[in-house]
Amino acid sequence: MQAFFGIFDGHGGAKAAEFVADNLEKNVLDEVILSEEEDSVEEAVKRGYLKTDSAFLKGDLHGGSCCVTALIRNGNLAVSNAGDCRAVISRGGVAEALTSDHRPSREDERDRIETQGGYVDLCRGVWRIQGSLAVSRGIGDRHLKQWVIAEPETKVIRIEPEHDLLILASDGLWDKVSNQEAVDIARPLCVGSSKAQPLLACKKLVDLSVSRGSLDDTSVMLIKLDRYA
Repeated sequence: MQAFFGIFDGHGGAKAAEFVADNLEKNVLDEVILSEEEDSVEEAVKRGYLKTDSAFLKGDLHGGSCCVTALIRNGNLAVSNAGDCRAVISRGGVAEALTSDHRPSREDERDRIETQGGYVDLCRGVWRIQGSLAVSRGIGDRHLKQWVIAEPETKVIRIEPEHDLLILASDGLWDKVSNQEAVDIARPLCVGSSKAQPLLACKKLVDLSVSRGSLDDTSVMLIKLDRYA
């Protein structure tokens, strides 16, 4: 069984997120199938992300998009991110982040940017590249491409029976709601119930973020993992 899921959070307009939503899945799956016998899933996913970025930059399009994706294939889960969208898995109700946000405040990201001749500074409490962008990886961002790379980080795990729920969401959620809180709210509405209500769970998470003052775009996706274990 195979499945692909993604959250794409655009900045500088919607064009980049729309482009990624239309193209990334095909590019990743093409690379995974091509390299099935020869290469790792991590490398195949990376090529899919870079191919999508290259195609976007060839067009007359502006802006950029953070991404988090989940590829389920043959009982394995490959989670990838470029930017500050995040994937959190529930292991029997215990939350674990499978991705690490790409922000200029991350020491290794700041070092990479400065090594490439860029700078990172603190603007009104937020670390930004060249005084501009608050994420350090993503697809697009033509004017900052030297520093804002599209290369994802990928983690691959075997889906076990205790893995019951995967949450993919943009930073509009994670800036206001902790990983464990998100699992605590979503899981009862999705796991172990004859009447699962994943849409209600998504709405509860978004509403909580808004009630805590989030003004950011917030996208949330819930994936029940029991059918893939």
